[in-house]
Amino acid sequence: MAKQISKEQRSATREDWITMALVMVRERGVDGIKVVTIAKRLGLTSGSFYWHFKNVQDLLDEVLRYWERHLTDDIIAAARDFSGTPEDRILNLMLQVIREDATMYDQAISVWANGNKAVRKVYRRTIEKRFQFAKWMFEQVGFPEDDARTRGRIFVTVLMGESSSNLKADPHWEQTVEREHALLVARP
Repeated sequence: MAKQISKEQRSATREDWITMALVMVRERGVDGIKVVTIAKRLGLTSGSFYWHFKNVQDLLDEVLRYWERHLTDDIIAAARDFSGTPEDRILNLMLQVIREDATMYDQAISVWANGNKAVRKVYRRTIEKRFQFAKWMFEQVGFPEDDARTRGRIFVTVLMGESSSNLKADPHWEQTVEREHALLVARP
């Protein structure tokens, strides 16, 4: 016999819970993750949570997985598939990351990682993926390995920092990113 799905269970997807939990991690830290609070933000009862997750730890595991996959792996894959010049690939990625607020949760995940060995492992692996991909992009532009590594690290840390600087609030944020890009790809 098929399980009955209530209106409440249909109205919030698993991803809705995960993305709201990410928001809550950013706002309150991982200790601030409460099913009741997330449910209230989603306009649901806490009972609907258990339709998607076994417990809070299951949700937290998915939050971390989502952060790594969607806010790093998927962005890297799209950038790797970019068909323009290597310089344009870098600019396109910078604009995408800022436009989509893709680094918005990085600081909160970093804080979480400081107090949790398993999270720290995922955080380090994810940031290293970013550094390695950024290095590769600068090698594609033609920079020697050491220069590409340095520029890649600067690239990643600038993008991670821009989320906390509220760059997108500036109506001319794209010009700021273009100037940062010009400095990163400039030849000495």
